[in-house]
Amino acid sequence: MLALSFFRWAERQEGFKHTTEIYNHLIEALGKIKQFKLIWGLVESMKQRALLSKDTFALISRRYARARKIRDAVEAFEKMEMFGLKPDSADYNNLIDTISKSKNVSRAQEILYDLKRRRKFSPDLKTYTILLEGWGQEKNLTGMKEVYDEMIEGGFAPDVVTYGILINAFCKCGKCDEALKVFQNMEANGCRPSPHIFCTLINGLGSEKRLNEALKYFELSKSCGHPPEIPTYNAVVGSYCWASSFEDAYKVVAEMKTTGIGPNARTFDIILHHLIKAGKTEEAYNVFQSIGHGDVEPQLNTYTMMISMLCADERVDLAIRVWNEMSEKGILPCMHMFSALINGLCYENRLDEACHYFEEMLDKGIRPPGQLFAKLKETLLEGGKQDLAYMMAVKLDKLRKIPLNG
Repeated sequence: MLALSFFRWAERQEGFKHTTEIYNHLIEALGKIKQFKLIWGLVESMKQRALLSKDTFALISRRYARARKIRDAVEAFEKMEMFGLKPDSADYNNLIDTISKSKNVSRAQEILYDLKRRRKFSPDLKTYTILLEGWGQEKNLTGMKEVYDEMIEGGFAPDVVTYGILINAFCKCGKCDEALKVFQNMEANGCRPSPHIFCTLINGLGSEKRLNEALKYFELSKSCGHPPEIPTYNAVVGSYCWASSFEDAYKVVAEMKTTGIGPNARTFDIILHHLIKAGKTEEAYNVFQSIGHGDVEPQLNTYTMMISMLCADERVDLAIRVWNEMSEKGILPCMHMFSALINGLCYENRLDEACHYFEEMLDKGIRPPGQLFAKLKETLLEGGKQDLAYMMAVKLDKLRKIPLNG
């Protein structure tokens, strides 16, 4: 609402000129807090000033879709024509993509069929690609196959993007053999695989602990003329980690440094994740300590893993030291980090410190999960700190009464 107040103030200033871009920015801001009545008032204002664009309606549709108001999203899009703007194929594809990416791919497909029935729009390869990706993201291979068959029947040949979506979906579903069949079909049809496709296969095969095959496709990607990129190297690192071949993973990191292609924070996050999973906490901490000595800096996810690991390992003092190091670098803690540290302090009966971090969490506007406060409250009551438990409950209640949209 602050954005709207500023807009109203600005339009009263001498020399202020309305533009489509300014209106669209305001509509975006209002859409985030679901102020749709105000948005349509702005649309009328834009109409009077001849500032409406197709992007405006696409933006409103996207905001409705993200608010799970699919019917309103479609109606907003169709109002485009009422305001004198005629949608083209790209606009219809944008609508279907918007609905699909709001985790409503089945509705997106229904909307496509309705548009076809009304002869408003005929799908093209882009349309089918959108739906394939939507079903793939939902790991619904049946839905994906139906769309693919319909695409082929419609006379559309898959391109490298389509193949990439299919391979990614099969790998995500743990069906790498199916992904390899798609890859072979792709090559047979004369479609050159992209670096992204090789990276997807390496990741998928590695996660199934098919290390030799993963390495085979790494070599194949290079022989196809694709120089290794950071994501591909990271996939190889991950493949070694899945096979618990950590020394080989470190050799890949050394190669990355030698070639000047990475490593990045993601590289180390992959290694740390697998070391922690394997119970190699000391080795994980040593790897973590080595990160800041090069060009790579630990990121929020890195710190989250380390603090969670140290607290689970009952090394809370070390976790606090890592926390302080993170704070000095200006990285703000997330809810998971607060939860891990507060639970760790409760376990060690360090209740005043636990409350300190709980208060800090609330002060930052982070809403704790109910289980976390239940644990803290129980520990405080058991420790005879009823007043402190009451004080934390009051502060939490105040935060909960603040609307999520501000």
